[in-house]
Amino acid sequence: MIDWYKKVLIYNYANFSGRARRSEYWYYILMNIIIFIALMVLFGVSSSISNDLEDIFIGLLVICFLAIIIPSLAVIVRRLHDIGKSGTYYFVRFIPIVGPIWLLILLCTEGEKGVNRYGKDPKRVFDEIDEIGRDSESFN
Repeated sequence: MIDWYKKVLIYNYANFSGRARRSEYWYYILMNIIIFIALMVLFGVSSSISNDLEDIFIGLLVICFLAIIIPSLAVIVRRLHDIGKSGTYYFVRFIPIVGPIWLLILLCTEGEKGVNRYGKDPKRVFDEIDEIGRDSESFN
């Protein structure tokens, strides 16, 4: 899970091209939720101890939130690319009631198999690497 998080946050920080697997997107979201819950718990504990600590944690929450805006948008766009949709489909979330549900369904949809106009199938790349490994073992 941490590897997927690092892949989004470090290696693809502002990469809006290519494709992202479902696991890449959802592990990134899960890790963000865990981090923010931990920060909120620390915020709750610190606010009962001191107002200075409370201010520090508010600042830390704001910095964390600002730091993940760009990679979050990038991974959403790459996830939409994986299902063959343009990144502009993200804006369907602004349609009242139906939009967020539609976007959630799109983000949960399995990606297109093979190459699409946004690049190679990220799931297939791992399969090809695995097949190469198996082929080299069969020759030994």
